[in-house]
Amino acid sequence: MDPAQKYPALSDLKAACKARVPWFVWEYLDSATGSESVKPRNRAALERVLFRPAILRGPIAPDLTTRFLGQDYAMPVGVAPVGMSGLIWPGAEAALARMAQARRIPYSLSTVATQTPETIGPVAGDMGWFQLYPPKDPSIRADILTRARNAGFRVLVLTVDLPGPSRRERQLRAQLAIPPKVTPSMLWQVAQRPAWGLGTLRAGTPRLRLMEEYLKLDGNAPSTAHPGYLLRAAPDWDYLRAVRDMWDGPLVIKGVLDPEDAPRLRAEGADAIWVSNHGGRQFDGALAALDALQDIRASVGPDMPLIYDGGVESGLDVLRALALGANFTMLGRGWHYALGALGAGGADHLATLLQDDLIANMVQMGATRPEQVATQLAPRQDRRDEM
Repeated sequence: MDPAQKYPALSDLKAACKARVPWFVWEYLDSATGSESVKPRNRAALERVLFRPAILRGPIAPDLTTRFLGQDYAMPVGVAPVGMSGLIWPGAEAALARMAQARRIPYSLSTVATQTPETIGPVAGDMGWFQLYPPKDPSIRADILTRARNAGFRVLVLTVDLPGPSRRERQLRAQLAIPPKVTPSMLWQVAQRPAWGLGTLRAGTPRLRLMEEYLKLDGNAPSTAHPGYLLRAAPDWDYLRAVRDMWDGPLVIKGVLDPEDAPRLRAEGADAIWVSNHGGRQFDGALAALDALQDIRASVGPDMPLIYDGGVESGLDVLRALALGANFTMLGRGWHYALGALGAGGADHLATLLQDDLIANMVQMGATRPEQVATQLAPRQDRRDEM
């Protein structure tokens, strides 16, 4: 059956993914922390953004191409960094990087991916971004940045919203360890998901190959105490300055929700700000990322590049974020739901779904460019008293 008929929405891919990956993998991918209230909060904030459809505009031919940070992209959507991506689906990093290069959208490789920059950089080509979890040791930081640059990554994403590990209770209950610790329960779970098991057998045990080069662990560590966490610093403004001095390309600061931080980040040399609450994986008390977006836009003015992630499930959600001030959007879990559902081809299928949904909704709003949909915004019910 044509994937477009069987999986016409991300929700279909999500359901199929759950049925094809082992339970402990699903718990890693789908979980947040605490009561997981941030995930529905992100969704609710998006669904509050409504538009007025346009009429009598004649034929509409939307153009999705977007210039961002000096690079042309086919649409204002990219692949957010996801740690341990290759645990979720064998070969995930290479599959996503290959899709991103073919589709001309950015792919972000995590510091705690299961593949090294040298392996993935050539696959991503000029679509490659590298995400840095800040190591404590300045020499390790310098070496990682040098390796990322030499591997061809053009944009650096510094994640700043992890001052310490979160609890992620679902992962603890699943007894997820990095690298995975073989137990009778795990073997039973893998046996029930043969496609994942055979693929992992061919690809090898998922490991944090980059970080393990700098720190060796004896035995197994919980997923919230792996080498990436143990090497990670709680960065401050001096740390940001050091990274800015070392990186000669575009620098994106990821994990910003407070509008008071944004102007200073700009003054310290950030080329873009990534508005994100980490998908609820770090702090259950965080506000919805979309609720922070408008205030951050107001604090930095109209010309500061802003990226948004948090609950995006469709092209319509992308347009909602753009209408409220974002210049670009990212998905993390979504691409991995697609991989789990359909293997490597799932990422390309999701890219088609997002592209088609962007076009369909822009036609409804009479918009030939994504940024034009802001003119069709309807008043938000929760903001009527402010108008």
